[in-house]
Formats: sequence, structure tokens, C-alpha cells
Amino acid sequence: MNPSDIEKQAAAVAAAELVESGMKLGLGTGSTVAFLLQALADRAIDVECVSTSPQTEKIARELGLNVSSFAGLEGVAHLDMAIDGADQVDPAGWIIKGGGAAHTREKCVAAAADRFIVIVSSDKLVPALTAPLPLELLDYGLAATLRALGTVSLRDVPRSPDGGVIADWLGSLNDPASLAARLSATPGVIDNGLFSPDMTERVVVAESTTTRHIMINA
Repeated sequence: MNPSDIEKQAAAVAAAELVESGMKLGLGTGSTVAFLLQALADRAIDVECVSTSPQTEKIARELGLNVSSFAGLEGVAHLDMAIDGADQVDPAGWIIKGGGAAHTREKCVAAAADRFIVIVSSDKLVPALTAPLPLELLDYGLAATLRALGTVSLRDVPRSPDGGVIADWLGSLNDPASLAARLSATPGVIDNGLFSPDMTERVVVAESTTTRHIMINA
């Protein structure tokens, strides 16, 4: 494995150790979460999982993990813990997610969990957040939404599993709280990839094979 993958695996294994038998667990999306799925399967503990993407669900089932639905009125309503990767983490605990275009589902799962654990390699820690910031947009009124947003570029990727158009905000992220509020208030924006510090319990970061826990909300 390359150095980045070694760190992703180390962070994932450390986070998997936080999971207890009987938990309802939210599973994120991406390359770091792939290592988490294997670490959970290796522990062979009894957990009920929900997935943020079809890819994660497929891999989890292949590894023998118990995956339930998070959709509809019959879906799981509450999670004990959610674990996911991140694209950027700043010193204040603001996080950017959505490189894999699953940020809306990832935010729903994180918000439903008592504890949200973020797992990253050391290169994901940044002195300040920078563009691009992923967005998911409604197709209805898309041209008007783009005009209202301004500095946004549509991403040449398939739509989200829920039919949303994937785009990226390319403007300033100097004030993430104000930007998050502005984006959330813009009609046509389903969600954005900014995760506020109050959502996250801790960030498990790996530096080579060593891990440390950055507590955001203990």
C-alpha cells in the first residue's frame, strides 16, 4: 500500500475499536471507509448498519455485515454512532465532505447519530478550508439556482442516488458558518458538504501507523 492508504487503514482500524456489539452504526462512503468495513468484518461483532451509498452497502454485505435501510418510514430512526472519512478538516473542526458526491446522505446519517467519528489520513488536516465545496442541487430550477449561487461549477458525474445534481462551490470559504447558512437558505440547494464542528465527536487521524484522537465535542 502507498503511505496514504497505510494511514487510512490505521485510522479506520482505530475507529472500528470504538464500535461496540449491539450498536446501530452509520457507514460513510469512500476509500477510508472501505478499510473501516474490513476492520469491522474482522472484529465479527454484532452491529446493525445503515449505508450512505450503494457502493458501501454492496461491500458491507459482501463482508457479512448486517445492513438495514435508512429510507422511508420503516428505516432506522436513530444511530448510536456514525463513522466516515473527510476531504478536509480545519483547526476549528469544520469539515468538508462530498468528494464522492454522497454528502447529503452522509450528513443525514451523521445527524442521526449520537456520536459522529471522522477518520482521516494526515494530509486531510488543513490550516484553512479551500474550494471546491461539494453541493447537491435540485434539477428543477437549476439554471436559476446557479444564477443565485454565482461561483459554482457543475460536476461531470452521475446524479446522486436520490437524483440530485452534483456541483462545486468555487468561492471563498473564509467564513464557513456564514457560507453554510447562505447555501442552506438558497432555494434549490439540497445540501452542501460543510459539516459544522458541533456535529463531530472526534477526528481520528493517522500519521504513518500511529493514530491520535482530536476531540471536537467530547
